[in-house]
Amino acid sequence: MATELNVDKFTQQVEAMHGRIAQLYEHANKKPELSPNVLLGTSFKELGCASEELNVAAEQLIQFNEELAATRAAVEAERQRYQDLFEFAPDAYLVTDSVGTILEANRAASTLLSISSKYLVGKPLLVFVPEPERHRFRSELHRLHQDDRTQELVTRLSPRTSKFFDAALTIGTVRDSEGKLVSLRICIRDITERQRALALLDSNDHDISFERQRHFYAKGENIPLYHDSIWLVCKGCVKLSTACENGSEALVGLAGPQMVFGSSLTSLQTYQATAIGKDVQLVSISLTEIATTPGLGNAILPKINRRLQQTESFLAISRQLRLQNRLHHFLLLLKEEFGQSVESGTRLSIRLTHSDLASACCTTRVTMTRMLSKLQQQGIITFDRKSHMIVKDVVKEKELINLAIGA
Repeated sequence: MATELNVDKFTQQVEAMHGRIAQLYEHANKKPELSPNVLLGTSFKELGCASEELNVAAEQLIQFNEELAATRAAVEAERQRYQDLFEFAPDAYLVTDSVGTILEANRAASTLLSISSKYLVGKPLLVFVPEPERHRFRSELHRLHQDDRTQELVTRLSPRTSKFFDAALTIGTVRDSEGKLVSLRICIRDITERQRALALLDSNDHDISFERQRHFYAKGENIPLYHDSIWLVCKGCVKLSTACENGSEALVGLAGPQMVFGSSLTSLQTYQATAIGKDVQLVSISLTEIATTPGLGNAILPKINRRLQQTESFLAISRQLRLQNRLHHFLLLLKEEFGQSVESGTRLSIRLTHSDLASACCTTRVTMTRMLSKLQQQGIITFDRKSHMIVKDVVKEKELINLAIGA
């Protein structure tokens, strides 16, 4: 705009100079009695003033032209920068007209659709949509004519030289001054893996720990408990305990592989989680993610159910009147949840201390040590080289335990 004003000023000054020359010519014709020297001097004076004004205007015009050239260069550099951002963006981007005919395509789009960018231009995006989904795709594009919001459309796309993939199209609209839709800005992402993961979530038979960061704890380490998340055990075992009024520790649960635990799953004021074994691996899952992902919640529910069943088993064991019965049922529980079949019986994959066993059976460590010694003497339990307990598999195990402890 400044340049246009400067050009107008220069034009006005040129016209003013022509006007002065015309006045001089008219003045000379009306007064022929003026001597040539006087007339010539007056003319040169007027021409000198006009020439000086023209020089000033010309210099201003040159300055504005230089500024205009610099502005154009800056605009071109900015345009090129945005063009490079578009061209080398990691995601696939397309610019289409209002009906989906491709006007521009970046390199990622060319790679994703397996066709050169120059051959993409002019093609309807619809040709890459499988036939069964084209009607829905047309309807979604048509709906954009009445809706200004950015939309995400999930569909399948079929590249020219490869099989189809699940795609998420984020579509923005561009309108003219009258509000008419003139073009679409489309970002395309391959979500095949995301869809597969969601399908696994819905099927309830997948590994929840997939692609989650693992946390490692050594034997005896305390595991932090957070109010906004729960832990899933991937490997090893975690002892869950609380403190009694006399200061002793009470075992309230054992979380093995594919079991969950956390402060949000208990009402105990004192609750502690301790790693059992050399290599305990856990992943953290936020309660917000569980609440907002129905498939994930469905997958975790059976794992919470296992912990509930175990808690009820602990409660039932504690209500057995005879100590030998409490030990019998607790060993059966350990065999079921942590047992591995070996030639001589069932090997327990976790190693509990005599104090842990005593806590679970509501007795003292000294009494538990004496009972285990008798069972070992009778051959009902043995220990392997790594000190893992092996419980002998016999039909009348309860009777043998009662006999061993002198019931």
